[in-house]
Amino acid sequence: MTAPRRLLARLRDLRAHGAAPLSALVRVVSAELVSEVCSVYVQRPGDILELAATEGLNPNAVGRTRLRIGEGIVGLCAATGTVMNLPDAQNHPAFAYRPETGEEPFASMLAVPVRRAGRVLGVLVVQNRTPRHFTADEVDELETVAMLLVDLLPESGATEGSPEGLAGTVPRLFTGTALMGGLAVGPVLLLRGNRAPIRLLADDPRAEQRRLEEAVDRMQRGLDDLFAGIPHSGRPADVTASREVLDAYRLVAADAGWLRRVSEVIRGGVTAEAAVQRVATELHDRMRRIGDAYLRERLADIEDLANRLLTTLIGDGPTGPVPEDAILAARRIGPAELLDWHARGIAGVAIEEASPAGHAAILARALAIPAIGGLRGMLDSIEPGDDAIVDADEAHLILRPEHEVREAYRRVKETRGAKYAGLASLRDKPVVTADGVGLKLMLNIGLALELPQLERTGADGIGLFRTEIAMMARGLITDVAEQASLYARVLDQCGDRPVLFRTLDLGADKLLPGTVSEEENPAMGWRSLRVGLDRPAVLRRQLRGLLLAAGDRDLSVMFPMVATVAEFKAAKALLIAEAKRVRPTPGRLRVGSMLEIPALLWQLPELLKETDFISIGTNDLAQFLYAADRGTPSLYDRYDFLSQPMLDILEQVVATAHAAGVPVSVCGEAAARPLEALVLAALGVTSLSMPASAILPMKSMFAGVELAAFRSVLAAVRRGATGRLREPLATWTRERGILTP
Repeated sequence: MTAPRRLLARLRDLRAHGAAPLSALVRVVSAELVSEVCSVYVQRPGDILELAATEGLNPNAVGRTRLRIGEGIVGLCAATGTVMNLPDAQNHPAFAYRPETGEEPFASMLAVPVRRAGRVLGVLVVQNRTPRHFTADEVDELETVAMLLVDLLPESGATEGSPEGLAGTVPRLFTGTALMGGLAVGPVLLLRGNRAPIRLLADDPRAEQRRLEEAVDRMQRGLDDLFAGIPHSGRPADVTASREVLDAYRLVAADAGWLRRVSEVIRGGVTAEAAVQRVATELHDRMRRIGDAYLRERLADIEDLANRLLTTLIGDGPTGPVPEDAILAARRIGPAELLDWHARGIAGVAIEEASPAGHAAILARALAIPAIGGLRGMLDSIEPGDDAIVDADEAHLILRPEHEVREAYRRVKETRGAKYAGLASLRDKPVVTADGVGLKLMLNIGLALELPQLERTGADGIGLFRTEIAMMARGLITDVAEQASLYARVLDQCGDRPVLFRTLDLGADKLLPGTVSEEENPAMGWRSLRVGLDRPAVLRRQLRGLLLAAGDRDLSVMFPMVATVAEFKAAKALLIAEAKRVRPTPGRLRVGSMLEIPALLWQLPELLKETDFISIGTNDLAQFLYAADRGTPSLYDRYDFLSQPMLDILEQVVATAHAAGVPVSVCGEAAARPLEALVLAALGVTSLSMPASAILPMKSMFAGVELAAFRSVLAAVRRGATGRLREPLATWTRERGILTP
């Protein structure tokens, strides 16, 4: 019998004779792991960790030795939820000396948190005199014992940790990242992953392996049924899946890697459900250590599948009605789980860990569910019965709002719903200002799922098709035929309306498996066109797919993150070379450049001789201009887009391009903000590209403004301003009813 199975067998025998005291458990663990000390610390009210049992330390310290959460190595283990494996614990900066324990002779320490549903109940510790790192097998065994303690510690009076430590009656405001705009006001549904107690120890590992395989098969069939029942026509809000995202999820579900790890744990002597739970915990720990948001989202898909498999094994999925206007609060959520909850009627989503590029965010946008991510600490502050407000337009979650605040948001939501219903009459009308200036409003999209928004909004075309989004959803760079199929669907849907295809913009926060960046600042490193030029086979494959999709139709292709004219010429040469090999050739082939890197501003005359159009990406242009990472929350409001330097640049680009006869559009986030869009139009930009939700409100706004009058105001404000320009411009528009909440 292997050491882990022998340990589990002894612990099972111990439990079989009734409630096993912690003192007996630590003796067994100490003997089986050949450790000189084994101790259990239990969490008490007030965020205190108390020594509850020990084998090897002074027994008189039991009940006397206490540490605060975050104090000492044990307290740090509890606070962070991470394993502490230290060869020389007493020289660690966090070590807290407690003379009553008599632990001076012991150098090495292994501390493992005991967790239930993400909250710490206590800490299990082993120590030895010899300075050494504990092996991976020893860590594995102690973590398995920690799973047993989940049921034992509450019997010893353990309380669940709550880092916030706040009363559940005080309103709280959390600010995160908007995943899908909109408002939701209602009761909170807390998704913490609490499940019925599971059987831990197995009598027959081979039988447990068969149970796992049967459960995987049932889970796969359940996913097929879930996806097959999804409508693919009707209102965009009812189109509940995209082929790209769901195919990617299926690929992850079929990946043998994580299931192989579950099988390994089963062979150690635990049940199938315990093994799945263990792997889900390991994935959670891995995600905590990964800085890249997209890779965390990929692991979140696997964790979602592990939880789904656990539900299949023990049969305790969500039941009962969902309250009206309910807001789902989760640490993470996968696409299948989001589809489940959407079908049950949730009105909004608040997620502690999510990025705009993740699968859940993509589906939230497709389903038009107001959603916010990056709400750290949210779950620890939520109490049963709480109400909340999801203000996804401002990326705010208001927990336990005051009555007046809640009612004010309800009124805004009702007014906005009526307003948007009235805007539908503008769908088929051209965008024209009150003084007769015509504009073009285009869509920013990246999935075939979003194509119905063309008809719903009456957009003039697609000003930015993000070709990398579908590949990120699939988790791989697709082949020529698959790319051509997607691009052809886009062109078919658009008909005579223009489509600007941006080539792969990978790198920074948008990664595919195998493209992990170890750069200190990936936003300014190997990304976008640099990747395409260094890996020309990948770029050629995409260009060939675009050309095949176009056939004899017009095709517009633009390259992202161009820093020099030489880079643009090299990319353009690849496109032209591919066009000579593909038949039929496009009716008209237009080649454009994104303008995102300030260095290109000093090369404009030369660039304009080579390019057919320019599209300004305001997001990267602003972050490079101000050396301010747009992903850093503390810098969100530090640098205003409506500033003299930015407007001077835009004015220069528009004037130079118009003189050369080259059209200019803007496809960054600024184009979707009303005041910024108004300023861009006043500077001479006549084509703006934005998300679908902004098209109709923007049509309404432009119809009510005399652009010539606003242009005069803008010029006067710029001449006289010594600080920010936003306030006087916003005041002028509000006073005339142009911009309203």
